[in-house]
Amino acid sequence: MNKERNICIVGLGLLGGSYAMGLTDAGYTVTAVDVRPEAIRYALEKGIIAAGAVEGFAPLLAGADAVVLGLYPHALVDWLRNNQKHLKPGALLTDVCGVKSGVVEEIQGFLRPDAEFIASHPMAGKEVSGVEHADCAIFKLANFIIVPTEKNTPRGLAFARGLAETLGFAHIAQLTCAEHDKMIGYVSQLTHAIAVSLMNANDNTHLAEYTGDSFRDLTRIAKINENLWSELFFLNKENLIAEIDQFSASLEGLKRALVENDETELKRLFVQSTARRRLFDKKREAR
Repeated sequence: MNKERNICIVGLGLLGGSYAMGLTDAGYTVTAVDVRPEAIRYALEKGIIAAGAVEGFAPLLAGADAVVLGLYPHALVDWLRNNQKHLKPGALLTDVCGVKSGVVEEIQGFLRPDAEFIASHPMAGKEVSGVEHADCAIFKLANFIIVPTEKNTPRGLAFARGLAETLGFAHIAQLTCAEHDKMIGYVSQLTHAIAVSLMNANDNTHLAEYTGDSFRDLTRIAKINENLWSELFFLNKENLIAEIDQFSASLEGLKRALVENDETELKRLFVQSTARRRLFDKKREAR
């Protein structure tokens, strides 16, 4: 990111706001576009951005070397289609979307030839939204995934990697769109589906009076943005359905061990789970 010093954030949500905060702290000139005047006002007052607008934002885009699109998938595609005419020639663009199917190919199909879209996915977040909760510390232990296609250039790849390094992500990986969406169906979407299902399985209003850490940990992500996550689930539904089927089979295997009083199998499942979790922890600690 040596040449891309002026960066415009479109969508000052939690991620967009945290990007803006981190980039400003790193010495970049950051501007922003958002539909909420209060978001722009807050970001200006806190020094998170140098300038921002709700309307009349064409000059901000025209002055940006790079644009980070912090929008929901469908809104991102529509917004860029309508506003790409304002982009600076040679502008680089990236996103924060949790699904690439239905986003990357469509954008690269209509984007101006003098601009480049390099998809990426910051694997970070909180159960809150808005620039008011921006915190670039959420990137410190997080993964960053670059999702290139044949239409991307070495400059685009270098920009995406430089962005992740500047923001302080712990690990940077590279996947194809298909690999990304299959992986995300398991590690992110399935986990959210399980948390939502667990929370909806019992409507006991007194749960908080006697549950422990295990229930709180497992259902932390059940407090979910219904608009964003319904988009993500539907855009990746084939992968997510396959992961739900696989998880259901695994849970059914544990149930069968109980029904058949198969203590040996139940313990085997516990030992396997423990070993896999230890390996997961070891790999994270080694980074």
